[in-house]
Amino acid sequence: MKVLMIFDQTQAGLGGKESAELPLGGKMMAIGSCNMFERQVKDAGGKIIGTLYCGNQTFMNDPDTVSKKLAAMVKKIKPDVVICGPCFNYGEYGIMAAHTAQVINEHTDIPSFAIMSQECEKAIADYKDKVHILKMPKKGGTGLNQALNQMVMFAKMLVEKQDVNEFVKEHGYL
Repeated sequence: MKVLMIFDQTQAGLGGKESAELPLGGKMMAIGSCNMFERQVKDAGGKIIGTLYCGNQTFMNDPDTVSKKLAAMVKKIKPDVVICGPCFNYGEYGIMAAHTAQVINEHTDIPSFAIMSQECEKAIADYKDKVHILKMPKKGGTGLNQALNQMVMFAKMLVEKQDVNEFVKEHGYL
């Protein structure tokens, strides 16, 4: 299972709020917060083959163009699945992740989903009926390892074209 991650500047390890205008970019390797779940991906028979990233403000300035560029990059890289997140409780990142996952699903045949905490309520309300969004705790919340394991399990289910309806009912926002 070849996994591609999509991060904001913070999760990519490229700065915080002061780096919100970081341009769209990528590295063909696991960077930033991938170290939190890289082992789970490997244990599931997968590998993180790359990380795409974009500053929150760069995205918010032109979400449609940025999402379409990310989808085009995904097509060129050809992963088996794209994970947008984990977003924790970062609201703008939640919007970026959900919108981008939707555009990737619309413009490619590569499954994509987002994962965020309930504090990303705007993204959840606007996108839960358009794209799969898994639940996770906010930054510093309990249950992070379980949520990351579920994220990897869900990615594998999508790659294997399994029925995900029951999984989404239990672990996603409906």
